[in-house]
Amino acid sequence: MHKNLIITFTRNPELGKVKSRLAKDIGEASALEVYKLLLEHTKNVLLQLDCDKAVYYSVKIRENDIWDSEIFSKHQQSGNDLGERMQNAFKNGFEKGYKNIIIVGSDLYDLDAEIINTAFKKLESHDNVIGPAVDGGYYLLGMKTLHPSVFKINNWGTQTVYKQTISKLNTNSMYVLDTLNDIDYVEDLEPYNVFKPYLKND
Repeated sequence: MHKNLIITFTRNPELGKVKSRLAKDIGEASALEVYKLLLEHTKNVLLQLDCDKAVYYSVKIRENDIWDSEIFSKHQQSGNDLGERMQNAFKNGFEKGYKNIIIVGSDLYDLDAEIINTAFKKLESHDNVIGPAVDGGYYLLGMKTLHPSVFKINNWGTQTVYKQTISKLNTNSMYVLDTLNDIDYVEDLEPYNVFKPYLKND
């Protein structure tokens, strides 16, 4: 077992079940294709990392999908909201004996292995690492010990999630990564050639 664990949360890629805000602009079929590309990108980034890897499914665990069960341990998300589900995933990892745990979302085309490796390196000298998102949330959170208060956020999906989170952490021992943009709205697709085919409505 490696001392470092990377976790990603995914939604099962099903029509009408993913990227609802994006689907309003480009249609459900295109939104699903965009999400599949994002999952593929996330998987390829995580495969470059020298650490243990876990994927947590929103609805049910899939055996034969893009996440190779020889490489990724597969889990079901559990909890009443996103915070509780993340807290349980971290708790599970620490109980297994991991020293440094990082969670990343699966809807970030700007995510790369260098960012995550930097985060693990910074955890050697900091208690926490966080990657702010342009929309006021965060795309990455890393810890050496579980801080349950961090996951008690008033309203997930609002522009204050990042601010609420860092207010609960010891900012003297926190490293802040570059701010990146996750993919939620049609304008988020525009900088990337890979998404150009989906910018026209279904």
